[in-house]
Amino acid sequence: MSDALLVINTGSSSIKLAVYGLDDHENPLWRGEVEGIGRAPRYTSHAGEKSIEETGVPSDIPQTHRPLIKWALKRFQQEKPSLNVIAAGHRVVHGGRNFTTPVRVNSSVIEELHGLSALAPSHQPHNLSGIQAVTEVWPDIPQVACFDTAFHRTQPRIAQLYALPHRLAEEGVLRYGFHGLSYEYIASVLPEHLGERAEGRIIVAHLGHGASLCAMHNRKSIATSMGFTALDGLVMGKRCGDIDPGVVLYLLRDRDMSLPQVATLLSQESGLLGISGISDDMRDLVDNDEARAKDAVALFVYRALSQMGALIAQLKGLDGLVFTAGIGQHSPEIRARIMEGLAWMGVHVDEQANARGASRISTPDSALSVHVIATDEEGIIARATARLIEHT
Repeated sequence: MSDALLVINTGSSSIKLAVYGLDDHENPLWRGEVEGIGRAPRYTSHAGEKSIEETGVPSDIPQTHRPLIKWALKRFQQEKPSLNVIAAGHRVVHGGRNFTTPVRVNSSVIEELHGLSALAPSHQPHNLSGIQAVTEVWPDIPQVACFDTAFHRTQPRIAQLYALPHRLAEEGVLRYGFHGLSYEYIASVLPEHLGERAEGRIIVAHLGHGASLCAMHNRKSIATSMGFTALDGLVMGKRCGDIDPGVVLYLLRDRDMSLPQVATLLSQESGLLGISGISDDMRDLVDNDEARAKDAVALFVYRALSQMGALIAQLKGLDGLVFTAGIGQHSPEIRARIMEGLAWMGVHVDEQANARGASRISTPDSALSVHVIATDEEGIIARATARLIEHT
């Protein structure tokens, strides 16, 4: 048997699993995914780029994250009996003020991370259920937590503050930012795509069901669109993004909505789904002629450009733009519309390159180099896990 590292990336409606060799964190030996949690979960597994299994999840398996993760791990053991998992790494969305680097999991870490669940209720409990599931399958292997908030701790203090009483900042009410594992990966490969410009003023657009922007200089985060929670910033699949706090007060006070109702509205019924009334998936909207679908797409682009403008001001200019994640990597229409909105900066779209999703999608004479780079959160987690189990 060959020793291997397991990575679990648990989202609100999906579970991604990957298994890596100890010395190769770029090419997984096995990948598995459960999608459609809460609807009709389906399981797919891969060896290399080839799908080796695709099936519905048995109806006798509880349709919640922990039992589904355990079931997927059992499938892995059946499909790849030659791989011996010796450690596991996990994406954890919120690390709060204290977790600024990956850490080995122990009982005190788990307790503190549970305390942050209220700040990421759609993700944190599911992330922690992955840790629990692995403990039940392999009780004795070390586990590592890697945090989406950690990459943004290089930001200036001013960028992390709200204009609220100082005591709240001391209690942890700060702008944390998210999607940090994705941004960390993009930062690590920027030189391969942008050369010397990689150290300059770069905006990375992580556009997916969850979406955010990160302004980087010297490949470090200096500002981001998300804040205290992952509800903030851009229009997302079901999340509202930026909103006047007075709207929340109005809903609670004048519309007699309960706190749980408002929380559900902002996190599950808004965004692309709320505007369009059709779908939370950009693929269903981008070519749809319905007026509300067009509004949803237009507002997505409008908000992205508005926040890019704010980040360009903080960077004092811009040397490059990178698109990543599901929409960023796979929607030529959205990329083109955002780039056209930056034409005032001298950005020019290479239409053919954009249509095929080439690495560089701006023309040679474009003032900015614009790229599409596939992100790899699982690879980043695998590297961190290997590093920690070697040195602890």
